[in-house]
Amino acid sequence: MPPKRHLTARRVRLGAELRKLREATGMKAREAAALLGADSVQISQIESGVAGVSAERVRRLAAHYDCTDDALVEALATMAADRTRGWWEEYRGVLPPVFLDVAELEHRATFLREVVITHVPGLLQTADYARAVYSYMVPGLPASELDPRVEHRMRRRAVIEGDAPTPYETVIHEFALRVRVSDRRVARAQLQQILDQIEQRHAIVHVIPTDQDDFAGAGASMMYTGGPVPHLDTGLRDAPTGTALIDAEPQLKRLRTLFRKVEKASLDPTASREFIHHLSKEL
Repeated sequence: MPPKRHLTARRVRLGAELRKLREATGMKAREAAALLGADSVQISQIESGVAGVSAERVRRLAAHYDCTDDALVEALATMAADRTRGWWEEYRGVLPPVFLDVAELEHRATFLREVVITHVPGLLQTADYARAVYSYMVPGLPASELDPRVEHRMRRRAVIEGDAPTPYETVIHEFALRVRVSDRRVARAQLQQILDQIEQRHAIVHVIPTDQDDFAGAGASMMYTGGPVPHLDTGLRDAPTGTALIDAEPQLKRLRTLFRKVEKASLDPTASREFIHHLSKEL
């Protein structure tokens, strides 16, 4: 298949998983290429996400790689066959690619878990809150770039508000709820937005109070997205160079453990709702 014009996290992940399967057998790229009547350059392009690959070829490669995990093979074949262009593609060339990758990950996730310490989760933000955050992070951002960022963030909420909402659970530190990224009106509306999402069962929210003992997770912010099979779960964490996507199993295991630890330090959903309601009354 011809090389893809745009690399996406999903396409790169597919290639990476095929490379892992090949390397697990000790097979060289040229040997895998010979099985398809191709050359090593084509295998390299597929494994790097530069070139697409058909579902049939994915299954053929998996068979030659002695992969007996049928559920994983079918999940990879589905990834290869899916040519759907989601709403996020409207922003290609307008927003940085990571914005599109995050939206696609959320859209295809089987569940979403998130921990936030300094800001309200993006999926729960109001437009005014998001605008204040983006304006502060990149001072002087022109409207031509600021408006699409805010619009994109609002459209991401479709994954938890649509007809078939994705299960979403988040842990929010009290600091994120109290800090005023704008004024009192925006803060009050933001807290109400969270309460509304809880009431409509779009989100399960846990709060970590500032006076909570034994919580040393100031750097715990992360998102964890469930894949079609556990092997294809993905983690997202902020890094010095931007958002880092995590797919190595040892790192994913650490993120799952981290979420459980942070959740254990938080209030239960009922107490968390009351906590947010109390904060709202203080404003």
